[in-house]
Amino acid sequence: MKTSRTLLLILAGLLALLAYSSIYILSETQQAIVTQFGRPVGEPRTEPGLNFKVPFLHKVQFFDKRYLEWDGDQNQVPTKDKKFIFVDTYARWEITNPLQFFIRLRDERSAQSRLDDILDGETRNAVASHDLLDLVRSRNRDPEITEDFMEEIEILEDISVGRANIEKIVLEKANERTSDLGVRILDFRFKRMNYVDEVRDRVFDRMISERNRIADQFRSEGQGEARKIEGDKERDLAQIQSEAFREAEEIKGRADAEATDIYASAYNRNRQAVDLYKFVRSMESFEKSLDDNTSIILSSDSEFFKYFKRLN
Repeated sequence: MKTSRTLLLILAGLLALLAYSSIYILSETQQAIVTQFGRPVGEPRTEPGLNFKVPFLHKVQFFDKRYLEWDGDQNQVPTKDKKFIFVDTYARWEITNPLQFFIRLRDERSAQSRLDDILDGETRNAVASHDLLDLVRSRNRDPEITEDFMEEIEILEDISVGRANIEKIVLEKANERTSDLGVRILDFRFKRMNYVDEVRDRVFDRMISERNRIADQFRSEGQGEARKIEGDKERDLAQIQSEAFREAEEIKGRADAEATDIYASAYNRNRQAVDLYKFVRSMESFEKSLDDNTSIILSSDSEFFKYFKRLN
């Protein structure tokens, strides 16, 4: 009795193992092929859900159905106009035929290595076949000039192809070479471009020299304009001072003349007024001419002396 029960349990376990080994489940992100002794059997499985296989004889190879990433190595490449630049690229690809992919490449690691050869090679060919301007610009455009001095330095040469078209060329050429691999490259882009260190230093030096030249030109023009403004200021100031001095003297002259007329009209009324006027003017002259430290010698017929004689 116990032996029969044990046999039944063993048989049930074998049946469960057999059932487990004969089914597999595909998720929405997977696709697969079934192999027998390393060779594909039947058509690829691409629909998600439950699938069956021969247990212990068939083996399932799973592949990703999603878009996959390829990131290229940064390479030093010469352009058509003999300028050495570092080029960094990236792309997106997918497995379109799992069966062909398995036959030619086996797995994603081999696919990445094959894409390295194809995309890096096509990138080098494209860079070497075009000028640097075509690689860094996508279209012709007029520069936005915000200052007058930029008219001299912001001059953009026309391009014939453009960066976007070169990326399309690389994509088309690469897809031609991957058509029998069961993969398709969806997108290709230049991630970054830059001069090699030696060339970049020379470019920076040339840019600095050009900006310094423009700065020196601005300083020279500014100094000339400053000297012109300073000269105009000095001239205008001298003119203003001259006119002010002339006007002041004219006012003083008119005032003196008017004062003289007032004095004359006041003191010319009679003889006593004239004598008083002469006396006052003489005293004013004494006050302005003499002080405690001044000594004068007067003759007996001096106009100043006549008033001293009267005092005696």
